[in-house]
Amino acid sequence: MPEAEDADRGRLLAAAFRLLGTTADAEDAVQEAYVRWFRLTPAEREAVRNVDAWFTTVVGRICLDVLGSARARRERYTGEWLPEPRPGADLPAAAAAADPAERVSLDDQVTSALMVVLESLTPAERVSFVLHDLFGLSFVEVAEVVGRTPQAARKLASEARRDLRERRVREASPADHERVVEAFLAACGSGRLDDLVAVLDPSVTLVTDGGGRAGMARRPVQGGDRVARFLFGIMAKIAREGRVVEPSIEVVEGRAAIVLREPGAAPFVIMLNVVGEVVRDVWIQANPAKLGAWTS
Repeated sequence: MPEAEDADRGRLLAAAFRLLGTTADAEDAVQEAYVRWFRLTPAEREAVRNVDAWFTTVVGRICLDVLGSARARRERYTGEWLPEPRPGADLPAAAAAADPAERVSLDDQVTSALMVVLESLTPAERVSFVLHDLFGLSFVEVAEVVGRTPQAARKLASEARRDLRERRVREASPADHERVVEAFLAACGSGRLDDLVAVLDPSVTLVTDGGGRAGMARRPVQGGDRVARFLFGIMAKIAREGRVVEPSIEVVEGRAAIVLREPGAAPFVIMLNVVGEVVRDVWIQANPAKLGAWTS
């Protein structure tokens, strides 16, 4: 008889995280799938030919339901909502869809920028794109998850792919990205407003996620001068309070980001979307509930 251990739990968690954006939600989705497995009768389990495929389908359906209610939940969220940052690189290239014509060009990485853009997709688009393009499921398998025909699942993924290409077409290479991150950090440390404004796009947007548990802006801040002043304001507040914060450049979702650490407190993770030679977006994750990977 097939066993639950036959499923690749790590892969299930990775897929659920890309679909839902937080480790806690991903773990809940995978745990619910295991609960449903153990509710099956012995005869029903015996009828499952591929346990890993069964779990992937069930996790996908659970995530689709969660995404359907996420908008209402996030309307009650305090301030802006950002995905949880994850340290290190991401999925290996082998996990992606085999047909290059049916993939968005991601340089085989799921970056912070992509995770933010995924939030703009409909639940069905996101599920179709993530399961096919990032995890290599066929459209027949994706169709079982989203409750559509394989042709409709293909169309959903195609629409998502087109939207992602349009939004990420000018994203900097990893090397250029790291160089701009270094310049951004140096400008922040210079204390000179003009230096920081120089590395920001004039239309830059800053979004902070404190989840009501950290003193962050509850609305986006836009424009180079305003974003620079906001960042210097944070640094001035830290200095007034006598706090000692150590910044470091570390890999987040396969790209360079800035991690701010201080004794006895959860860190902040600052992720940048670099376009050309300037910063187009600044995302600051300061919600302790989404920083577990950095405090364990």
